[in-house]
Amino acid sequence: MIPEIGKLKKRSEFLRVAATHNKWVTPGLILQAMRRQPESSSNSEELYRSGAICIGFTVTKKVGNAVIRNRVKRRLRAVAAELLSEYGKAGHDYVLIGRKTTIFRPYEDLKKDLIFALQRVKTDRKKASGKQKPQT
Repeated sequence: MIPEIGKLKKRSEFLRVAATHNKWVTPGLILQAMRRQPESSSNSEELYRSGAICIGFTVTKKVGNAVIRNRVKRRLRAVAAELLSEYGKAGHDYVLIGRKTTIFRPYEDLKKDLIFALQRVKTDRKKASGKQKPQT
């Protein structure tokens, strides 16, 4: 069964994914990931139960002007639409961040970057609170 793909729209959703510190950097993009937790709002609860994949896209002004940033986001959307349903994990939120090299990177290389990042990013890692002592 192919999971439903939703969108991250609110700044708070992007910040929640970034706060997990689960990311993988490739030459063409940066992928942040988080396993979705049930929340109080009904929309998030429906997405949590359905096991949907939610994705958001962002590109900073360092990459270029609005025309270039929009082109980078379009390229990221196209790659994600093609690969996320096959390689993404159900019940996870992903944020794709465009880089300066994204606009010039060949499309096939962008696809390889996303596949590699989706396979490598750790979403079940527990956030450490300070230094931990080794167990004996």
